[in-house]
Amino acid sequence: MFVSRSMTIKVVTIQPDATVLEAQELMAKHQIRHLPVIDGKDRLIGVVTDRDVRSVLPYDCYKNPDCAKEHEKVAGLKIKDIMVVEPLTISPSDTIQDALLLIQEKRVGAFPVVDDKGKLKGIISVRDLLRAFTNVLGIGEPGTLLCILVEEKIGQMKKIVDAITEEGISFGSILVARYWEEDKRAVFPYLLTQNISRVKKKLQKMGYTLLEPMDWYLDQLPKHE
Repeated sequence: MFVSRSMTIKVVTIQPDATVLEAQELMAKHQIRHLPVIDGKDRLIGVVTDRDVRSVLPYDCYKNPDCAKEHEKVAGLKIKDIMVVEPLTISPSDTIQDALLLIQEKRVGAFPVVDDKGKLKGIISVRDLLRAFTNVLGIGEPGTLLCILVEEKIGQMKKIVDAITEEGISFGSILVARYWEEDKRAVFPYLLTQNISRVKKKLQKMGYTLLEPMDWYLDQLPKHE
């Protein structure tokens, strides 16, 4: 899935000569944290975040538009004075996997999406990625997530899929943790049913180890060094 299919197209933007207070008002009105800064030809020239605004406007006043004295001090401060110039961007033709890895690597909450001419086409945020992966993984529908330990052998996935589909159960998705323990992988099928006792017994009879949900957590999955 490409970024162009998952990004927010209707982007709230700001001009470089706008004031910091205008940026604050826009962010509060639209409940956003990132404002792409564009020129008169819709080309991206910078980004301003809520953190940038807070850096020049004290927190108490950032939350209180009536804090007149402090507002006066920054009334003449322009976006071009505080924005991040040449921000990190992503292309509409990149994938959502690319976006997820980039956000994780750079520790940012969103990326402006620009074409090869530098024009702003959208913005993709953590929220957009969560929505996209929710759709991809099928977890918007009621179901059950299993954890099955398998040996590092060709054909294991097919055996599991065949065993489950033979029971008339549909998949929302299936994920694999490549490194679990020595010569083992963990397979996480999301099944679109809550009646799984029969298929669990079947998989166990086939020799697979099924872990109970209380025995694993996504943030504790083994990490490969």
